[in-house]
Amino acid sequence: MTDADITTATTDWQAWQASWDRQQEGYMPDREERFRIMLDMVEALVGTAPRVLDLACGTGSITARLLARFPDATSTGVDLDPALLAIAEGTFAGDERVGLVTADLKDPDWPSRLPCDSYDAVLTATALHWLHKEPLADLYGRVAGLVRAGGVFMNADHMIDETTPRINAAERAQRHARMDQAKRNGTPDWAEWWRLAAKDPVLAGPTARRYEIYGEHADGDTPSAAWHARVLREKGFGEARPVWCSPSDTLLLAVK
Repeated sequence: MTDADITTATTDWQAWQASWDRQQEGYMPDREERFRIMLDMVEALVGTAPRVLDLACGTGSITARLLARFPDATSTGVDLDPALLAIAEGTFAGDERVGLVTADLKDPDWPSRLPCDSYDAVLTATALHWLHKEPLADLYGRVAGLVRAGGVFMNADHMIDETTPRINAAERAQRHARMDQAKRNGTPDWAEWWRLAAKDPVLAGPTARRYEIYGEHADGDTPSAAWHARVLREKGFGEARPVWCSPSDTLLLAVK
C-alpha cells in the first residue's frame, strides 16, 4: 500500500506505522541504527524484560521495536498528540504489554497519570526538541524521579554544538539536500504526511485536534549533548554521556 492509498482504504494501522517510519526516515536515514543502539544499551544495563516508559511516544515507534526484540518487556507510552496516539492505540490494541496515557509533559503533574511509580528505562526519540531549555530541565527532574536506582534514561534527538558553526552549516546543507531528494523520490515530508492524515476518516478528527494543540510545528531548543548530560547529572543521574551520534543527532544515555 502506498502513502496515497492509505486514506482510501479501511484504516490499516500497520500501514500508518510504515508511512510514519518512511516520513521520519526521510529526515533521519540512520533512524533504525539509533533505535538499535538504544535497545543494545537497554539490554546491557537493565536486561531483556524491562519495564519501559516510552516518553512522547508518538505512534509507538520505540515500543514496537522494544517488544519485537524483547517479548517479555512492558511499555507505557505517554503523549499528548491525539492523532499519533490514535495510531498507537490501533497498533497495540489487545496487547496487554502496552499501556497508553494522554498527558502534557509540560504539566508538572503528568507523572501522576502513569500506572507505575518507577521504570527500568525511560526512552524517547526525536521529540523533546519541541521544548525550550527551562521546561526541558524541569522535565528531566521529573524523569529522574521515575527511573529506579540503576535504571536508565535515553534521549535520541537533535543536539547542536553551537561552537562549530561552519561544521553545522555544512551538515545542515547536506542533510537538507538529501531530504529534498527523498521528497523528489516520493517520500512524504512532514507537511504532506499530515495532509494525508487529515483525509483519513478515522484520523481526521484527531488530526484537527492535534493542530489545535500544536499548530504547524512547535519551536523548541536543541542544546548540545554536553548541556543535556550536565542537566541530567544535576537532576539526579549518576552518569550521563553520548553513546551514539550522527553529524546532527545524539543518543544521550543517563544512568540513575
